Amino acid sequence: MSGGRRKEEPPQPHLANGAPKGSAWSKALRSDAAWEDKDEFLDVIYWFRQIIAVVLGVIWGVVPLKGFVGIAVFCLINAGILYLYFSSFQQIDEEDYGGTWELTKEGFMTSFALFMVVWIIFYTAIHYD
Repeated sequence: MSGGRRKEEPPQPHLANGAPKGSAWSKALRSDAAWEDKDEFLDVIYWFRQIIAVVLGVIWGVVPLKGFVGIAVFCLINAGILYLYFSSFQQIDEEDYGGTWELTKEGFMTSFALFMVVWIIFYTAIHYD
């Protein structure tokens, strides 16, 4: 007989059909994901937008893009990619989240600020004479 205690595993959350519930990121990369929690999907939109901002900020700083053209192209790409993601890839009902405009602007200003900081840092570090 052993006097040690067994460590009990926490219960795994399950969906109605018995399949295990995945993390937000694993669901974000599947087109057939079910989003029971609306805030979870909005978090995915928010963080995708931040990733896009960093990537585009680095590219804009290295290329080097300047001025209004860089800002306008960032806005178009950022909004366009996310719009295609939630309307075509995830195929969610936008009205459940307040409409297309609400999803399109979710986290946009934060990503714009992050983009500007990364763009300026990379541009200055690489191209400053």
